[in-house]
Order: sequence, then structure tokens, then C-alpha cells
Amino acid sequence: MNIKNFSSLNLNCGNCGFKSCKEFLKEAKEKQEILKRCTYLAKNLNRQKNIMPFELEKSKKIDSESKWRDSLGRKFDFYLEHFPEDPGPREIIVPHNPLLVSRLKIKKGDFIAGRPLGISCGCPITHCGIVKKVEKETGLITWCVTGPLSSQRGNFKNIGYYRAESYEGIVRVSRVNLKIGMRYFFQPRYCMLQWRHSGLINYINKLKDGVEVRIEGLWIG
Repeated sequence: MNIKNFSSLNLNCGNCGFKSCKEFLKEAKEKQEILKRCTYLAKNLNRQKNIMPFELEKSKKIDSESKWRDSLGRKFDFYLEHFPEDPGPREIIVPHNPLLVSRLKIKKGDFIAGRPLGISCGCPITHCGIVKKVEKETGLITWCVTGPLSSQRGNFKNIGYYRAESYEGIVRVSRVNLKIGMRYFFQPRYCMLQWRHSGLINYINKLKDGVEVRIEGLWIG
């Protein structure tokens, strides 16, 4: 399958974290590395040289920037994007059974899967990703959510339900001024449901191309 044929299919499965294949390809104009987030294209990246790279006219603006609404029509304040060095959004979590960290011998580089439950988000989607850091004494895990493709490798560790304690990332696009101690509605750029989240910003660091933030007290909706 080549890019031209793919864009005409309008599969819109949502696994990549975009509302539609059209929006996914528009983002890929600027960041060709995200092609591997697509369930269908990823299977062909290593076999067909005509898929990547590909030439498209670059656009500085993303259509959704002017809408500021999630897939349910609710307004939000900014997009949260992941750090350039990370393979996906950075999330700090604690398994509902912290002893699993020791029992499963979870370590940096492991693929794990689980679902945020209850007051900490309550997201209906199982999250999959790569571990960046582990605190064995407390069960705290810092990982990067990479999407369902990582779990298909078959060597992931299942931690079951977990509490999402915080998100860390970069804000490059916002419709409001960000302040420490304020609660905001935001949307993770690659959220598969394209739903807004809510959280309190308790860390801000100005960067050359955006603002680094830490968001705690997470809710969906």
C-alpha cells in the first residue's frame, strides 16, 4: 500500500491518535517519523521504499488549532505534545498493585500495558508503551505511551489497572496564558479518543520552541 492509495481509503481507525487519516497525514508532512504510528503503514515501512520519505507541501498550521474542540465538541485550552527525545507522551503512573513492579521485574526499556481507572482519568482505552524509569520502593513508573502497536510484539508486561498521577510534555499551541497553580482543559496530541483532559499545572519551564509543563490531578472531561 502506498501513501496515495492509503489517503483515499479514509480508514479512520483512530489507532494513531488522530481523528482521521487526513489529519494524520497533515501532521506527517512536518513529522514523517509518526508514520510508524499507523497500523497499516507500519507493516510496509520496512518493505516498500516508496512510502517513506514522501514529498508533500508543508503547512505551518494544523486545522484543529482554530477549532479548540475535542471529538465530543467540548472546548479545551491547549495541546500537550511529547518531548522530541521521547517515543510518545510521558506519563507517571502507579499500578493499583504496586507489588507488580517487583513481581514482573519491570525495568527501563520494558514494554508494558495497562488501563487508567477511576478518579485518575478513567480512560476506556488500554495504554501501551515503553518504560523510562522505575522506582521499586514506591512502585512509581515513568513511561512513554506509544499506542497499541507495541503490545502486538507479544513481549509486553501487563500491569492491569493503574493510577495516572501526572503528564509531562511540551505546550507549543495554546489559546490561553499558562500559569502555575491553575487548572486547565487540555488535549494530548495523540489521544486515540481525541478527548479533552483536565489537570493542574504545577511546573513550567520556558523553552525555545514552547513551554515544558507537568500536569497533575488528572481527569477526563
